[in-house]
Amino acid sequence: MKENTFTMIDNQTGKRYEFDVIQSTRGPSAIDISSFYSQTGKFTYDNGFTSTASCKSEITFIDGLKGELRYRGIEIGELATKHSYLETCYLLLNERLPNKQELAEFDLEIRHRSLLHESLRHLFQAFPAGAHPMATLSSATAALSTFYYDHLNIADEDGYQEMARRIIAKMPTLAAFAYRHSIGAPFIHPDIERSFSENFLYMIRAYPGGTMRIELEGEKKIKDIEIEALDTIFTLHADHEQNASTTTVRSVASTGAHPYVAISSGISALWGRAHGGANESVIAQLEMIGSVENVDKYIAKAKDPNDPFRLMGFGHRVYKNFDPRAKILKGLQDQLKDELQLDSRLMEIAHKIEDIALHDEYFIKRNLYPNIDFYSGVIFTALGIPRSMFTPLFVIGRTTGWITQWIEFKKDRTMKIARPRQIYIGE
Repeated sequence: MKENTFTMIDNQTGKRYEFDVIQSTRGPSAIDISSFYSQTGKFTYDNGFTSTASCKSEITFIDGLKGELRYRGIEIGELATKHSYLETCYLLLNERLPNKQELAEFDLEIRHRSLLHESLRHLFQAFPAGAHPMATLSSATAALSTFYYDHLNIADEDGYQEMARRIIAKMPTLAAFAYRHSIGAPFIHPDIERSFSENFLYMIRAYPGGTMRIELEGEKKIKDIEIEALDTIFTLHADHEQNASTTTVRSVASTGAHPYVAISSGISALWGRAHGGANESVIAQLEMIGSVENVDKYIAKAKDPNDPFRLMGFGHRVYKNFDPRAKILKGLQDQLKDELQLDSRLMEIAHKIEDIALHDEYFIKRNLYPNIDFYSGVIFTALGIPRSMFTPLFVIGRTTGWITQWIEFKKDRTMKIARPRQIYIGE
């Protein structure tokens, strides 16, 4: 019997099959079953791919049992509290953090690439008034491929970097334009004097003439704490291993499609309520609960096995411990509450639900900890961001991860077109 192999025995025939074991640097190793069908004449079945590794990657590591998340080996807590989102972008793209000069040059390039081609700007007028920003954003991102068709055949590192930096820079502008079109407001172009996160808040709040406004709240300047909060949220969303949208991006990449088309497909996948759209659902549910007095009733409904009600924002497909991103957002939420003097009804409801869930045996036993969606929706609301823009903000942060995953896939000469098999059970 060979070392570093895994032996399977067919109990019907007594035949033994050996498969190589691929060692990881962190987390579980994997059994290479790429020859399973040719050896056994059978497929493996893994509903939802809960036990299947689809690729080798050096980008992100997650340990769901420990509640651990790392980008390029660096813990998410260190990145979120000690480094900016653009530093995180540079890390993902270049496998290391930038020095002071590299960061300044990267920041300057991102600012200048944030402007849209005038013809692309006119595209938004083709969409109906009131269109959800996610639908518009996905379409506009796909349309970028018509302006930068040369990215279809990237041949060197400079090409990869230019393509990636362009989409990272333009995504906040596309998202802001999608939102402003949805409410019939005039477009506000990026201001290259502003930082990445500040610029996004500026583009969704400003009106011609420079007055900063949030609907129904009167004039309001962008505060440093708001910029820092949004920047942190972008960092927390930058990548998350092989989730549904990232797997979609890699699958589309495997066909040889344009990178911006692959990103567009990731946006569409992220929109689902079981994925990136969950934070919208959290806020909708908090509004449905209505008041702190109603929390106990809904907690009881969540515990009732015969009641279809599900408490949104709790539990995670991978994390069976406290999501490390959620821990950071919990601290950020408390900070915002103090510095912005927030005392909203929704925050009160969320706080009581959180307190019950963290101390109730029902939730603890089932590993139903508050997840990132539970906190992000409340924070976005505190920042005055409209609910329709919750998922587009997720897109802005995740674009860096998606494009880094796309680059890694394209550089791996062993990768094949994604083509799962099936078990046919029809007539």
